[in-house]
Amino acid sequence: MTRAVLAFLRTEAGGGVMLALAALIAVLIANSVLGPSYFALLKTPLSIDLGVWSMQASLKDWVKDGLMAIFFYVIGLELKREMTVGELSDHRTVLMPVAAAVGGVLAPIALYALLAGGGEPRGWPVPVATDIAFALAALAILAPRADPRLRLFLLTLAVIDDLIAIILIAALFTTSLSWPPLISAVLLLCLLWAAGRRWPLPVWIYPLAGLLTWALASQSGVHTSVMAVAAAMATPVRRGEDGARTIETLEHAIHPLSAYVVLPVFAFCAAGLSLGDLSLSGSSAGVAAGIALALALGKPVGVTLFTLGAARLAGLSPVFELRQIVSIGCLCGIGFTMSLFIGGLAFAGDESGETVARLGVLAGSLLSLVMAFIAFRLWPERQG
Repeated sequence: MTRAVLAFLRTEAGGGVMLALAALIAVLIANSVLGPSYFALLKTPLSIDLGVWSMQASLKDWVKDGLMAIFFYVIGLELKREMTVGELSDHRTVLMPVAAAVGGVLAPIALYALLAGGGEPRGWPVPVATDIAFALAALAILAPRADPRLRLFLLTLAVIDDLIAIILIAALFTTSLSWPPLISAVLLLCLLWAAGRRWPLPVWIYPLAGLLTWALASQSGVHTSVMAVAAAMATPVRRGEDGARTIETLEHAIHPLSAYVVLPVFAFCAAGLSLGDLSLSGSSAGVAAGIALALALGKPVGVTLFTLGAARLAGLSPVFELRQIVSIGCLCGIGFTMSLFIGGLAFAGDESGETVARLGVLAGSLLSLVMAFIAFRLWPERQG
């Protein structure tokens, strides 16, 4: 495993711990005497007016649509690196992670549809994604001596998972389009891509172009997360004068900001859940249970069946034990960041629906963590 991947895994693991702490603090504050102030803070309106461009939104929406664009920019850099020089560039090694990711999307969707789809169809995209930071942090804690290939399998699976989630966001949550800013954003990215292939541009040009693309996306109707990924994908892989790949230089520079600042702030704003005000009845209970069980059961079932099926169809020898595959599937049920994000989009404008979806995500992620602990620590290893 390359030094770059090892450094990335360490950063994700540390970021996962920060993420968990931020979420725990949010839940504690939301259920304390500070709860009303916490929720009022999230609804605080903030505006920026630069004349040619303006935007007004609540603090929570600024975090979701503004600050989280940095997180999606990093995801885009990861995808570009993996598809050009990483695991996704080799079709011989990518088959099982791709199959696992597809199974880890289809099975939760089917389970949610069975449990809650009839009463509340909006929630089906919520349990499809995996939280890379949380999953890798849990793997580092639960199986510190795990085969490095298992970590790489989880990382590749989760990256593909995120790609599928981004496609769903683009397909499902794009509002009515405003063509001038959208065309301007596309032309800007095409120009950046072409210039980057022709000349060694300064590294700072790329995040600056990403910022301009985000500003245009916020006016275009295309969700800013999608355009942030597109901006990152326009970054070239070529090496600079110092011998480092441009895309890796950017990833290493921005990733700590995403892992240690952006995601904890988002977790603090998105995970706050007032249990005293929560009333579960009828379809609401079905949504919470559907999301929770889709994450905790759908993910490991889908990942395991599709991984084993792909290996059999391709005539490959199993790389991992059944115990390891199931354990990774359980870790994929920790949807947290992406699931909370998609839940906010799916139930936009429906505060009670978003609250119920949040409960399902938190419960499903916690249950997945417990199941991963059982699979890693209590399932006996195969002898010999």
